[in-house]
Amino acid sequence: MSLTFSLTDARPSAADTDAVVVGVFEDKLMTSAAAELDEASAGALKRLLDSGDVSGKLGQVSRLFQLAGVKAPRVLVVGLGEQPKFDAHRFGRVCADAGKALKGGPAKRATSYLAELDVPGRDLAWKTLTAALVADRENYRYTATVKAKNGTTLGELAFRAPGADAAIARAGAIAAGVELARELGNLPPNICNPGYIAEQGRKLAASESNLSCEVLGRAELEALNMGSLLAVARGSANEPQLVVLKYTGAGDDKPYVLVGKGITFDTGGISLKPGAGMEEMKFDMMGAGSVIGTTLAVARLGLPLNLVTLAVAVENMPDGDAYRPSDVVTTMSGQTVEVLNTDAEGRLILCDALTYAQRFEPKATVDVATLTGACVVALGKHAHGLFSKQDDFAMELHAAGETSLDRAWRLPLWDDYQQQLESGFADMANIGGKYAGAITAACFLARFTENQRWAHLDIAGTAWDEGRKGMATGRPVYLLTQWLMDRTA
Repeated sequence: MSLTFSLTDARPSAADTDAVVVGVFEDKLMTSAAAELDEASAGALKRLLDSGDVSGKLGQVSRLFQLAGVKAPRVLVVGLGEQPKFDAHRFGRVCADAGKALKGGPAKRATSYLAELDVPGRDLAWKTLTAALVADRENYRYTATVKAKNGTTLGELAFRAPGADAAIARAGAIAAGVELARELGNLPPNICNPGYIAEQGRKLAASESNLSCEVLGRAELEALNMGSLLAVARGSANEPQLVVLKYTGAGDDKPYVLVGKGITFDTGGISLKPGAGMEEMKFDMMGAGSVIGTTLAVARLGLPLNLVTLAVAVENMPDGDAYRPSDVVTTMSGQTVEVLNTDAEGRLILCDALTYAQRFEPKATVDVATLTGACVVALGKHAHGLFSKQDDFAMELHAAGETSLDRAWRLPLWDDYQQQLESGFADMANIGGKYAGAITAACFLARFTENQRWAHLDIAGTAWDEGRKGMATGRPVYLLTQWLMDRTA
């Protein structure tokens, strides 16, 4: 469950809460909230700073208990680092530090005064929204298939942010979308298969009055001549599903379209992946998970726009009927593809979905996919790979990433790379060789979006945290929701 957010006008010393959160800079400069606590405690906070028992260094969180003159039983003092270097991204970091500290403690309710910090170029609404979403992210717990551990869980977080009611409401809506995306990603693939994603789409539409859902199964996909998508699905006992969610917030206006790759488990098919780390391939559906989560956020926000979301749910398995390297498949667009590697399957399901998307005459289309390991090599775990032929469109998404602290970095989509996809046996090959793999994958998709306002987000490095205990991050729900909010501003 996501956190419950609220506003308060209580002074830090008088807040009726389990924990109070304030910040201090590295040079012992106290924020206004910290200074209020210091005054109420007869200078106790200043003495602790002078003695070195409390630090303002970035990344440091000091826990104080039963501070004299303070109603709350515990105070968290978060180090803000050097004041001249404090900016939006450092604000996000200190909010994360506070969120982690609250998750590890016994507080059920907390009151944060971090939204009062001065962040260059950011207003109170942005600070409140960001602080709330970061805290919610850090306090996420996965319990669907794990016995719940005993102990307290933070459930309520209040902010002193007068007039930021709209930001609090937005935070609740976006947090719900992020949580849905993370839950879908974290579920094991024996539960979260294509049929499960289809069922979640139906449930979502039933729960939100402004949403509808249509699910296309194998027969419907065959009738649409989606030979590329169906080829990927051939090796699995689980039927492919194309989940079509429609949000109506602007009458007959043309919609924005989101397309998400939903490979619920990716073995690589006949081009089998190495065994080590294959368990992480349950996250290969996070493109679909993130666009479904974004759709929930948009529906809860009630944005005045129309949105169509296509979640392409398929499992890539090796089987006697699985597609093979050297097969030639015919896409819905009529173009043929020589399959050189069955582990480059994401683009094969997306290309048919992108062709299908054109029937909605979209204002703009964004596809989201854990598409290439090459993108992880290029950008690591911090930034999504961003591709678009329209400079203004790329700038919109880049700006939304900067605003939401869910950043993307643009990579080239030049025609120079298209020659790497040439094939002697089909209109194109599904891979472009060992170099520029993220770019050639995007170039492949570009062939199915000619004359469209289209962008591609490669989230292979950002969709989940590494390791056996790594969880889905919920990214880029933040970026996509911000981009759509920006379209209505």
